[in-house]
Amino acid sequence: MLYSAPEAKLPIPAAADILKTLNRAHPRLLASQSDFDRLQQDIKTNALMGRWYGSVQNEAEKLLQEPASRYEIPDGKRLLATSRRVLGRVYTLGFSYQMTKDRRFSDRAWKELDAAGHFKDWNPSHFLDTAEMTHAFAIGYDWLYDAWTPEQRAFLRDNIVTKGLNLGIEIERKKSWWAAVDHNWNQVCNGGLGMGALAVANEEPALAGEFLSAALKSIQIPMPGFAPDGGWMEGPGYWAYATAYNVVFLAALDSALGTDFNLSSIQGFSEAGTFPIYLNGPSGQSFDFADCGSGSIHGPQLFWMAKKFNRPEFAALEESLVEGPRSELGAKDLIWFKTSGGTNTLRALPLDKYYRNIEVATMRSEWNNPQALFVGVKAGRNGVNHGHLDLGSFVFDATGKRWALDLGSDNYNMPDYFGKLRWTYYRLRAEGHNTLVLNPDATPDQNVKADSKIVRFQSKPERSFAVTDLTPAYSRNAQKVWRGIALVNRKELLIQDEVRSEKPADLWWFMHTSAQIKLNGASAVLKSGDQYLTARILSPAGAVFTQMAAAPLPNSPNPKEQNANKGITKLTVHLPDVKDLRLTILLTPGTGNARPGAIVPLEKW
Repeated sequence: MLYSAPEAKLPIPAAADILKTLNRAHPRLLASQSDFDRLQQDIKTNALMGRWYGSVQNEAEKLLQEPASRYEIPDGKRLLATSRRVLGRVYTLGFSYQMTKDRRFSDRAWKELDAAGHFKDWNPSHFLDTAEMTHAFAIGYDWLYDAWTPEQRAFLRDNIVTKGLNLGIEIERKKSWWAAVDHNWNQVCNGGLGMGALAVANEEPALAGEFLSAALKSIQIPMPGFAPDGGWMEGPGYWAYATAYNVVFLAALDSALGTDFNLSSIQGFSEAGTFPIYLNGPSGQSFDFADCGSGSIHGPQLFWMAKKFNRPEFAALEESLVEGPRSELGAKDLIWFKTSGGTNTLRALPLDKYYRNIEVATMRSEWNNPQALFVGVKAGRNGVNHGHLDLGSFVFDATGKRWALDLGSDNYNMPDYFGKLRWTYYRLRAEGHNTLVLNPDATPDQNVKADSKIVRFQSKPERSFAVTDLTPAYSRNAQKVWRGIALVNRKELLIQDEVRSEKPADLWWFMHTSAQIKLNGASAVLKSGDQYLTARILSPAGAVFTQMAAAPLPNSPNPKEQNANKGITKLTVHLPDVKDLRLTILLTPGTGNARPGAIVPLEKW
């Protein structure tokens, strides 16, 4: 039975009633004065929190010497980098002020807010910029309220209203643009402006009430996308962005109004914290499908989710990554901190996970071991926001290395990156992923409207696998395309493709890698540092590996603006006359001889 996300229709109070439970004191966004007072004690008694607090304070001290942000749109489209810089600085400085009442931090925060408040606008043509700046001003207004003069408060409030809420309410009234979409723009814009509404609700009750009532309805459009099990269609990077704002909004509603109006009960949201746990690989990279980067994903929202849903494993992941070499520690980590029990909490989890609806599966050999095997494979829908033509693509970790990699996004400022030229860019096409291409003279090289499913998934100690029906992606050229991905004995990766076509098809099998490749007919040895991976073609007889640049095939489009993918090559198999094919490839860590078992048709897996 195919899964369909339910539509959320939670009842929301009318605008005139929504602020009846408002806590009229400041601070009230995410934390109250009593919360900050409690933190004063926690950092004295909890060594980990004390160390993290020291890091935040050190960052605040550094900011005292930095000049205020300027209005900068380097790409001609986005003020977003500036908005995020202001936001990060205000959080750090506002938190440090709350913990110390040191006027140096409030004075420096004022320089930042005063500069941004005198910007001509917050770039509403790219409304994420406006939403994030409104978020910054909301925190600045609320957390530093007692530091401001009446004139300063009026200045901040006026900016929140005129540059943020007044523009946002017009979009909400029309139920258009970001207020009507089911992806991250909805959560970010509603969350950022929602913070602004809650900050100024005392003085602007009519505007704040109207916006919040509309936002609480609007945000129910994307939130069912987490159903049924916490996956997110836009990939791990946009999971982090969407959940960051979704959680900030819900947490601020709870702290300011005493309720999130049951939004946190929407199906799937309580499971959203599993997504980074299962999408992060042991190499330190995520399964970065769609327009995402490959770094591990996490965020302080995991601490909030851990508390809200009593899921210590969410906190364990955030704690381990904040403590790791790529720390991105912030004030919210301290405000929402929850003791996790450490990484042993993760050992109790199943090794494998299948996310229905988004049709993504990951499997691994063990937890908490950087040498472990890990594979992620996706089916799903090509037409989702930020999606690529990547149905069937996989990534693979072993021996601490990412052997099969996803190139991720390209430059958003390339011509028509989100428009009519999208499927001409290599990184977004099937040939730019670890999947199949059939008859590559076509653009696009997968059906952009394809919706494919994982038709079988199994997780057992000796073997885990996912079988995907990719036929919708290749329906122009084949009657059947199935791909099976299996961790055999948790020691080797088996990739098996079965293709049936009435007319002979030109088939390419691709695996992108940063490793060096040494070819030997039906086998190849990949070398990365001092580690090795051996690839073997088990069927059909006569098939051989070749090696190619991570670049378009001769008949593919090749816009000059796109990334050259330096340092990346691809292991390939080319079979030019395919009608009934079973292509089976085994990837084994090291250079020893594997002992593959019998080749079994996918329908019998």
